[in-house]
Amino acid sequence: MKIDAGNKSIGFIGAGVMGAALIKSLISSSINAAQIYVNEKSDDRAKQVKDQYKINLVSIQEIGKSCDVIFLAVKPQDLSSALAELSHTLSGDALLISIAAGKTTKFIESQLKTGNSVIRVMPNTPAQIGKGVSAISPGKNTSAADLTLAKNLLSASGIVVEVSEADQDAVTALSGSGPAYFFSFIEAMVSAGVKLGLTNEIATQLAIGTISGSAAMLEESGLDATTLRKNVTSPNGTTAAALSVFTNKDLEKIVFDAMAAAKKRAQELA
Repeated sequence: MKIDAGNKSIGFIGAGVMGAALIKSLISSSINAAQIYVNEKSDDRAKQVKDQYKINLVSIQEIGKSCDVIFLAVKPQDLSSALAELSHTLSGDALLISIAAGKTTKFIESQLKTGNSVIRVMPNTPAQIGKGVSAISPGKNTSAADLTLAKNLLSASGIVVEVSEADQDAVTALSGSGPAYFFSFIEAMVSAGVKLGLTNEIATQLAIGTISGSAAMLEESGLDATTLRKNVTSPNGTTAAALSVFTNKDLEKIVFDAMAAAKKRAQELA
């Protein structure tokens, strides 16, 4: 997918897993690496990102001075110090896009006091391969043009949905942390397959193929998950036997409790 950002300079404060995923998606979508400016406090990580993507490594203050769009991609606990440094040179015209979990647009606006447009986003790691999901929420100073620009940039990494900011912690619990739930389930399936007699290699191939095929079927069939589950579950068959264990162990409650814990933690990071 080709993304047109014109001649805008795009800054990243933080180049961890998610920051680097977004950088990769932008470059893969025809954004020139020369347009991207990055600050990363880890010297080793900074060198790795520069060597891999050929972007510009600069100070936070240089990003504030030079960039039209700035992604705040630091850990939540590092956001205040990053904003304090950024405020020395930040132009009031710059669009800020924050992916710091739990941190509200109001918090960022209050730290800067420059009237910048601030947009809060919860992406997820499949952005690395253009299959991510980003939930986006505008702040009080965000114009329709700002929102369109942010959606355009984020669409390079996958699907973009707009949600109320009040729903962002729930989004974090579902899609933000969701890939880890999925990988954990795959680990469990592989482990179970090995215990049932398969080799690790075969169990891994079967688990990945089954999950990826099922996800594609869900996306392409036009049917919902409930219908597809029922279609593969014959009465008194093998699938029914397995699903009865999930029901008896109250899988739905386990998933809810896990997501509720993730949402609570996101709120604690605010």
